[in-house]
Parts: sequence; C-alpha cells; structure tokens
Amino acid sequence: MMKRRVVITGFGVVHSLGIGVKTFWSEVKEGKNGIKTITRFDTTDFSTKVAAQIDDFDVSLYIDKKEAKRMDLFTQYAVVASQEAIDMSGLDFSRMNPYRAGVLIGSGVGGMDTLENNCRTLFEKGPKRVSPFFVPMMIANMASGQVAIKYGIKGYNACVVTACASANHSIGDAMRIIQGGYADVMITGGSEAAITPLAFSGFCSMRAMTENEEPETACRPFDKNRDGFVMGEGAGILVLEEYEHAVNRGANILAEIVGFGATSDAYHITAPDPEGDAGVKCLQMAIEDAGITPDMIGYVNAHGTSTPLNDPLETKSIKKVFGDNAKNIPVSSTKSMTGHLLGAAGGIEAIISILAIHDGFLPPTINLKEPDPECDLDYIPNVGRKKDIDYAISNALGFGGHNGALVIKKFK
Repeated sequence: MMKRRVVITGFGVVHSLGIGVKTFWSEVKEGKNGIKTITRFDTTDFSTKVAAQIDDFDVSLYIDKKEAKRMDLFTQYAVVASQEAIDMSGLDFSRMNPYRAGVLIGSGVGGMDTLENNCRTLFEKGPKRVSPFFVPMMIANMASGQVAIKYGIKGYNACVVTACASANHSIGDAMRIIQGGYADVMITGGSEAAITPLAFSGFCSMRAMTENEEPETACRPFDKNRDGFVMGEGAGILVLEEYEHAVNRGANILAEIVGFGATSDAYHITAPDPEGDAGVKCLQMAIEDAGITPDMIGYVNAHGTSTPLNDPLETKSIKKVFGDNAKNIPVSSTKSMTGHLLGAAGGIEAIISILAIHDGFLPPTINLKEPDPECDLDYIPNVGRKKDIDYAISNALGFGGHNGALVIKKFK
C-alpha cells in the first residue's frame, strides 16, 4: 500500500523564550538564552540552581480559571500550545468527522507538581485531604485527554512516555497513523513541567545536571567545559494532516514530515551505549523512511544535551551516518538556548527544524567557546546563519535506551 503524504499545517510553543511561535523563533534566531536562576523554589540545598523556567505564563488568558485548577501545569502548557497550533492550521473540528482526528501528546514525567503537592497533603493532613482530582491531574495522558475534550476530537487518543524521546516518538507515531489511513488529522508533540523540588532532587542525585550557577553559560553543548544538562519546561505541539485533506480545505502547508526512525539501545537504564549502534541505526532508518540519501540532509538538530556522555557519542553517530560528508553538514543543539524539556524537547525541536527550513535560517549552538576535541563537527557556533535547505533531521535519545529521529522536508 502506498503511504499517504503527511504535512504540517500548524504548530504552537510555550517556553521561557516566548509563549507563541513568533516570539520564540525570533529569540532562537538571535541566539538568546532562555535559562535563568530558579525562583520557583528554594535551591539552597540543590547542586543545580538554574533552569529554563517560564515566569510569565498567565493561564487565565487562555483557559477558564475553574478548568485550569483541574489541570497540572504540563497539561495547561499542552492545551495552550495546541490552541495556537490549531488556530494556525485553520481547522474547524466541528466541520469534520470527529473520529478522523486524533491526539498523541507525549510527556516524560507527567504531573510532577500535582504528585508532590498531594504527597505533602497525605503526609501532613492524611488521606482524606488528598484531592479527588489528584490522579486525573497527574497522569501523563491527560494532556492528550484535555486537548481532545476541548476540541471534541474522538479518534485515536494516547500518550507516549519514552523519557526524552517522548515527543519524537509521538510525532513519528502520529505520522504513521495518518499514513496508514487511521486518521486525517493528528495533534501531536510533547509537554513537560518538571521544574519541581522532587524532580530536581532526583536529577541532582544522579549528577546529571549542571552545577554551573551562571545562567548565561550553564548549558554549553559540545564544549569541553560542559558539566551536565539544564532542565527546561513548556510544550511544542504540531498539527499533522493528510496532504489531500489539507489541500481540499485550502490549508497553508508549512512543511512535510517524511521520515521516522525508532530503535532501542537495550544497554542501560540511563547511560547510552558507548558504541552508539542503535542511535546510528535510528538515524539511518529515518533517512531511509524518507526515501532519500544522507547527503540530502541539510541540517541536523542534535539531541545535544551538554552532558559528558551524550555529546561525543552523538558526534560519533553522526559521523557514522554521514561518513566523509559529516563535517559539511551543519549541526546545532538548540538546548543551549532552550534547556532540555525532557519529554517535550522533541516537540519544540521539530518546530525549530520546520522554521529553519521555512525561513532558510539555521539556529546556533550558543556558549560553544572551547570545543571538545571529540566534538569536531560544524555546530553553528554562537551565531546562526542563513542557508536554504530542503531536509532537516531532528534527533532524540531517552533514558531506557529510547532513540527517535524525524526527517522534515520543505513543502513543494
């Protein structure tokens, strides 16, 4: 059976660099840093004191206050980003078969703030004081559930939880659902709100996050002085649509999604396989799925976490995939500006890749002052550049050995 074409007709962003795509992309193009000193809780006893924390999110501007109180912050982010994406797409779900549309939004940890607050209530006040909304606010699938409720979407509705690869897997699975004829429209991406004391405690104990207290230099992918990732929060949501469906309603098509690869390291719960074979295979699968050759990729949005293990391994993987041409392909880690949004990372990074193609502008890796000798590719250091490209690939790796890669194409 011939695969149906899948296009992108809308997207939305909630992030510290901007609530809304226009502001967010403007800041990313300028190489602005969205990382700040944490003010949400007291970090005195924490080894990490910075994050890409959203300070200016007024949920009442977007969602009824009563409804918002029954949503964890990660769900609020997802609903707001979905609203922007759907508005951009021009879709009116009341005029289409509700069973031909679906929602697939990933989250790495779900309602962490709700979990912490209700645990505190249980231990301090007893079980009868725990909120009856605790479970439906906490569970990771509730972002998808609430978006479906808001728009009356009655088709496929699910949540992918594959740590930091959640959004890439969500988008890739949504693409395949449309390709297979099971839906005409999918709302997909990722959402996360894990800047909380408990989540930070876990990552700090793991020594996975930076101990650099300077927000401006804390995240420095591929730099020899990097010392760990910086957490971010927010949502990146896309509207995927079957090509003919989009054309028939006169939609503005922004890009086409043509390839998806997914593999497992089957190696370790947190550390990547030092050989990187499954990560290489994942990128190769995405390129093969797109029906192109590696030399046609014009930009790689790397996972680029700024951790000692990830950056040289990902560099090695890119070299294995692209061979002698690897050093000619621009690569950047936009996490240097956005921080690492865990399960939402792939959502905003897919949007960045789309905009890079659409605008002919490749975003930089900021804070790259002294490259690690093992990291010797063109990482677009510190300043973005103009370049017209036809294809971009966005890469993601997650705890548990999950790998996910997406190939996005300029729409023609």
